[in-house]
Amino acid sequence: MKTYTLRKAERLRRESVIGKMFEGGLAKSFSIFPMRVVYMPLEAGEESAAVLVSVSKRRFKRAVKRNRVKRQLREAYRHNKLPLLDELRRRGQHLAIAFLYLSDALLPSAAIEEKMRLAMRRLIEKLP
Repeated sequence: MKTYTLRKAERLRRESVIGKMFEGGLAKSFSIFPMRVVYMPLEAGEESAAVLVSVSKRRFKRAVKRNRVKRQLREAYRHNKLPLLDELRRRGQHLAIAFLYLSDALLPSAAIEEKMRLAMRRLIEKLP
């Protein structure tokens, strides 16, 4: 049975890992407008992928709009994560992934969902 949940264990919370992702070095990234995907291999963990979602306060001053976009990104990831997780399990790899929203405009959920599908496909292609 396939579950479309996003549990707490699947969220990236460790500040040390987050710091390593954004200081450069091991992390790689690509952009599919309106988001940038930053990913980095992890040694081990409970889950195959740990996810971080970020929306800049510079883009949306109001927390209501930032929270809406974060909700849309998490929902799109939740619906499209299974092929990536299956591939990571098959290879025995663990990954830290950050989704950064780049646009200044609010987009419909369907558009974000389509871009997330593209991002998941590209992430699978770029796995070592």
